[in-house]
Amino acid sequence: MGPLPAQRESMNHLHPPNSYDPSERAQARSGALAGPKPPAAPGACPTARTSLPGNPLAPAAARRFIRAALADWAGTGPVACAQVPEFTDQFAYDAAILVNELVTNAVVHAGTTVDLLCRLETGDGPEPAALVIEVSDRHPSRAVRSEPRRARDEHAAYEYGRGLHVVAALAECWGITYRTGLKTVWARLTVDPGEPTAPPPAHRDELLQRGLRAAEILAPTPHRTPRRHDHDWINRGALSFLAEASDLLAGQFDEDMIAALAGQLLVPRLADWCAIWLDEDAGGPLAAPRLARVWHAKEAAIEPLRAAVEKEPPRLPASARGGPVPMPWPRTAELGADGAALAYRLVTGGREVGVLLLGRAGLARLPDEVTGLIEDFLRRVALAIGAARQYTRQATISRVLQRGLLPARVAEIPGIDSAFVYEPSNQALAGGDFYDVFPGADGRWCFALGDVQGSGPEAAVVTGLARPWLRLLAREGYEVHEVLDRLNQLLVDDATEAAEASVRLATADPAGEADGPQIRFLSLLYGELVPDPDGASFRCTLASAGHPLPLLLRPDGSVRAAAVPQVLLGVVEGARYESESLRLTSGDTLLCVTDGVTERRSGPRMFDDADGLATELAGCVGLTASGVAGRIKQAVYDFAEVPPADDLALLVLRAS
Repeated sequence: MGPLPAQRESMNHLHPPNSYDPSERAQARSGALAGPKPPAAPGACPTARTSLPGNPLAPAAARRFIRAALADWAGTGPVACAQVPEFTDQFAYDAAILVNELVTNAVVHAGTTVDLLCRLETGDGPEPAALVIEVSDRHPSRAVRSEPRRARDEHAAYEYGRGLHVVAALAECWGITYRTGLKTVWARLTVDPGEPTAPPPAHRDELLQRGLRAAEILAPTPHRTPRRHDHDWINRGALSFLAEASDLLAGQFDEDMIAALAGQLLVPRLADWCAIWLDEDAGGPLAAPRLARVWHAKEAAIEPLRAAVEKEPPRLPASARGGPVPMPWPRTAELGADGAALAYRLVTGGREVGVLLLGRAGLARLPDEVTGLIEDFLRRVALAIGAARQYTRQATISRVLQRGLLPARVAEIPGIDSAFVYEPSNQALAGGDFYDVFPGADGRWCFALGDVQGSGPEAAVVTGLARPWLRLLAREGYEVHEVLDRLNQLLVDDATEAAEASVRLATADPAGEADGPQIRFLSLLYGELVPDPDGASFRCTLASAGHPLPLLLRPDGSVRAAAVPQVLLGVVEGARYESESLRLTSGDTLLCVTDGVTERRSGPRMFDDADGLATELAGCVGLTASGVAGRIKQAVYDFAEVPPADDLALLVLRAS
């Protein structure tokens, strides 16, 4: 089935205006950056176009798309175009590999939506027909160069990496074009109608070359054919492959994503197919491993391979800690009659995390160079899986802890429309911000917004102390300033006890690694609302201890601070705090935020510079509490291109 009609649009308007000179191909073949542009396309030449999401599914979708386009062109070439040549199986395979590498490069290094254009240029005179592939992303990472740089130049290899060596190996020529907000990597693949369908490898040397394809295309030296006993070349190629694999695996915190990356790195470079099982992290010794990924060089063979291997994972002897173990060849027609199959145990920190099974058709055994390279690669995969699981455990603990530190239910104040926003900056750590709304003594309604210094367990300890103390003091009937006085003294006393305990521990074990006393500072905005007898307004009393000042928005659009700055809690023993009172009438809005809002940075600027928060709030007249919260949150996010680096919390109270 060919691509959808909407995907086969003419793309002439996207091509760069300058022409393409065939004499420049030698230069373009070396990967000249911002050098020669892709050839301008005659209007009648077949084109196919699609957009793909910037995620790991994009390369597979791109391969299916190019195969469908080639099949469509070969069967229904446009009348206005010259005779479409016959595509060999090898050409279709090379085109799929080429588009896979270009799209993978865009996904890994940009992560934006990927635009894919495929254009068939028919031969004109001595010029052979060619397929031009263009992959564009919307996150240029390097400045445009006025002069081309050859990829085999030592400095260019260092700066631009070696991930596009497979493109240089397959394409007649290729290059990179930068435009404002757009980067396009293009490649030209010559169509040779006389090229026979690639036969199976005829001897062991060819098998070795095929098995070491990853090392060849990622080697830091210019492309050349490896020799069977050229160990120096193999070592350099292996190091390049492992370095690239480490870069791709680093920072991945999803074990299924790591399994997917491992499969795509192994196949088809070092194996024809592979299957990866992962042990359940929390499962007991009898828990069955989970088949996380099945990958084959031919997509049509993936499901038959899955059916052949999912019945039972490989059983490896205890002596096989990480080395290869020969396994029976799976019996399914799509995999061929025979081949070499190996299983590896994935081990990290002395603990097994999974098993990998791979195979290469037509071989009695894989060369030692290949098995050693795979073993080194899988050590990195196992380490990445172990790190991902540790991150997941830490994130789970933090989420549970965070749920325990925040109120399970926030009280609804009659006559007050309220809204909250709470977003920790790191999902793997308990945030330092907290909020609460609860009933106090004598018909009062209390609210609080706090920010503990730091994050993680230390911040959680202070939050776990402060919020219950705050509720207890408020329900005992203490006034706003008295609540802050006593809470400050409790934090100072707790910090003193922690310091004394640390000193005793250090004295008892001078050589030990005892933690020093934890500094427990807390900024807090605390207030109470008391409804007037007529129920039409509220008396609001509040105090700020080292916290961003609350802002009061009146219905006429005026904005003013509703408190005065005072010292942080837990810093000065015996500190005395003062409170301010005001009246909230219908339409008045009180905005309380943490410093994650006011100190949101964009370069040297902060969000609240020149009263930026008050200016934004002034434009919220007439909005509900949820509308105000959403408007302020969006403004904070829009202030800078990068996500917020601090916890984000805000509380909006609006008199109905």
